[in-house]
Formats: sequence, C-alpha cells, structure tokens
Amino acid sequence: MKLDARIEAAIETALSLGQGGVAPPRLASAMHYAVTPGGARIRPTILLSVALACGDDRPGLADAAAAALELIHCASLVHDDLPCFDDAALRRGKPTVHLAYCEPLAVLTGDSLIILAFDLLAQRGGDRPQRALELIRILGRRAGMPFGICAGQGWESEAKVNLSAYHQAKTGALFIAATQMGAVAAGQEAEPWFELGARIGEAFQVADDLRDALYDEATLGKPAGQDAVHARPSAVAELGVQGATRRLSDILGGAIASIPACPGEAMLADLVRRTAERMTPVAPVRV
Repeated sequence: MKLDARIEAAIETALSLGQGGVAPPRLASAMHYAVTPGGARIRPTILLSVALACGDDRPGLADAAAAALELIHCASLVHDDLPCFDDAALRRGKPTVHLAYCEPLAVLTGDSLIILAFDLLAQRGGDRPQRALELIRILGRRAGMPFGICAGQGWESEAKVNLSAYHQAKTGALFIAATQMGAVAAGQEAEPWFELGARIGEAFQVADDLRDALYDEATLGKPAGQDAVHARPSAVAELGVQGATRRLSDILGGAIASIPACPGEAMLADLVRRTAERMTPVAPVRV
C-alpha cells in the first residue's frame, strides 16, 4: 500500500474510534471536517518513512502513531484558527471549523482530537506496551510545555521572543515527534532522530513565514500576511525575504547529513530532498 493510502486509512480508522456509540452527531461531523480532506500529510509521511527505513516490524503501531500525530496537528490548526488566536476564515481552502460549525464546537473538536490521539496509541500498542508508552511520552512532550506546540503558541504572548526556540516549539516540535515516533514504532531509539526532525521543522517554519509574506490567499488556501497582521515573530520580519531564503537553504543543507545510519538511509535522503523542493517558495505571487 502506498504511503498516502496507508495514512488515510489509518486516519479514518482513528476517527471511527471517536464516533462510536451514541456520539453527538455535530461534534463527530466537525471532527471529520477538521481532519479531512487533509493537506500534504507531511508529518505522518515522515513518520512512516522513518519507520520503514528502520524495518517497520510493527506496521499497525506505526500507522496508529502516524494517525495520532496528524490528529494533534489538525487539532492545533482548529485552535489556531479561533477568533482568540488568528481569527481565520479559511483553512485548506474551506471555511474554518468555528465558521462551518460554531466556536464552542471548534474548541471541543480540537480537544477531542487531542484526546483521541493518545487513546489511539494506548489502544494500538497492546502487544508492544513499552513502545506505546514511549510514543505517548514523545507525543505529549512535543504537544505541550515546555518544548511542544503549546509552548510555541505561548511565545507569541511574550514581549521578547527567542526566534529559534519559537520555531522549534511552534512547528519543529511535531517534526521531531515524526522522526522520533517513526523510529520508536519500529523498535529503535528515539534520540538519534532528534536532529533530523528539528532541522526539517525549522525549515518548514521558515518556509511558512516566506509563503505568508509572499503568497496570496488563493495560493495558500488560508489568509495571507497573518504574521504582519498579528505582529508575530517570523524569519521574514527578523531577516528579510532574502535573509530568510538563505536561512532556509542553510537548514536544509544540513538535514540530509543528520540522518542516522539505517537500512533506508538513501530513501530518507531522497524524501528530504523532495520535501525541500515542495516547501521552498518559488516566487512572490501576492497581488
């Protein structure tokens, strides 16, 4: 099965766990709406690619890890779009959850997806409890405080921002989770995979800063220019467009060299190259 089909099947299986019994139908619908159709699914793709590179001896556990990671990511988007944060009207080219449903259901949708992610790992890790426990620990660490996406959001309320720490927490955290969880799901140690995830994550955030500054709403499928509107820290604000572009190139240059030795090392190097091509803004298109 191709990775994209494998990821979508794992996500649908996960969502079915949160919709059984006599579930509130609008909340169940909002959860499905928030997760599908997906974007690039880059985080679960990296996770499963690392698992494959390390042997993928428990594909069911790797699938659960990939789905759990994407659920956390989607939950963060639902919360980010709320009026108290970005007050966004579009996400992936369609109305955001709080507009398609309502603000209370958007809050509950994000909360429910987060809880479902950990429930999924606990359920699917029965035959490898130590791996499941480590997966839960990694995901919790990279979703919360002080190193996760909650910390990243928190930096936006500080008067003085450490841009590197902000990027690693806001965006890098789930890429670190992707590489480490992929390794752990396949029975390998997590620590050697930290640097690769951190490098990809920081590159992704710098690229996102560039796209926000250069692209229009139609191209992004979400509001553009939000970093400037909300006075958020960004690589473009700190370094300018040319400086941020150079920074992106520098980060990606070291990512391939950071891949730990593993049977699928060449495959992962190719994945990083293709990811770099996809994330690099090609030209200003804002009108």
